[in-house]
Amino acid sequence: MKKYNFSAGPAVLPREVIEKAAASVLNYNNSGFSILEVSHRSKDVVAAMDQAIALVKELYGLSDEYEVLFLQGGASTQFFQIPMNFLNEEETAGYINTGAWSKKAIKDAKAYGKVNVVASSEEQNFNYIPKNISIPSDLKYLHYTSNNTIFGTQFQSLPETDVRLICDMSSDIFSKPIDVSRFDLIYAGAQKNMGPAGVTLVIVKKSALGTVSRYVPVMLDYRTHIENVSMYNTPPVFAMYVSMLTLQWIKDNGGLEAMAKRNEAKAKILYDELDRNSLFKGHSVAEDRSLMNVTFTGVSEEMENEFLDRCKKEGLDGLKGHRSVGGLRASIYNALEAEGIQKLADLMRAFEEEKA
Repeated sequence: MKKYNFSAGPAVLPREVIEKAAASVLNYNNSGFSILEVSHRSKDVVAAMDQAIALVKELYGLSDEYEVLFLQGGASTQFFQIPMNFLNEEETAGYINTGAWSKKAIKDAKAYGKVNVVASSEEQNFNYIPKNISIPSDLKYLHYTSNNTIFGTQFQSLPETDVRLICDMSSDIFSKPIDVSRFDLIYAGAQKNMGPAGVTLVIVKKSALGTVSRYVPVMLDYRTHIENVSMYNTPPVFAMYVSMLTLQWIKDNGGLEAMAKRNEAKAKILYDELDRNSLFKGHSVAEDRSLMNVTFTGVSEEMENEFLDRCKKEGLDGLKGHRSVGGLRASIYNALEAEGIQKLADLMRAFEEEKA
């Protein structure tokens, strides 16, 4: 029986990427060594890093104003590394609070400067994206999380402001085209749409750096990693390499425009069944629904548990919802095939018929 991985992360990867990565674990580029043991200074690893950076630039159409970094520490390290590099104590940064990860970013930013939470959806358990936000023009930057894995909401457009944007795109990076020129920095943990856990992508505008008066530790200064092409210290070689393979897979399968169409079609299968089915209810409001993480609850906890058991028996794995919402969560990232989503929708329909 074929299994389908609906986990929020570490998440599904393209099968061909896994096969290439597995082969490289045994013998990397016919070197006779595993990629897990070759030097990060070797020509093959340097070439892989160069290719990964080039693919990010190509997929997003980056100008020379931007640098691409592959760093360690996960997206959570960026919560404090960003204000450390961008925000002076007397300056104010704006944050939009749309969930758990936004709250953590807000908490860390307060250690480095002033924070203005310009909007929040916390009073409705983060089931919507705030609209018509009043954004002061004197903010150093505006930070937001583009997609919320826990609550199943997603920004459908960029915030309306002339303030420079910084965005956590961990769970919808490379799922659709974006206008990178609006941003000073974009960051994303790889383990959703891009690769395995262990590496974090940062896209940063060079001219936005070097504006703080505080001392920034060498390892936490973005300029250090720009100057050393993400190899100031030993990088997470394997995670970077698998991310490069995944980026190549995205390019080979039509790029970001094709990913967007693919993701919209996949999400429609599940949301159409969710709207039709009397046993399940979506958590997020319709206009803010995520194309990456579909969150929903059943008519009772007992019914949810029974349905989850059925899903596991049918090879549908990773569907238990986060404790903040409960219920179920189907993470349907780039690499998850439409047939798996259709199988889930069909099972929801069959389950409803059985309970009728």
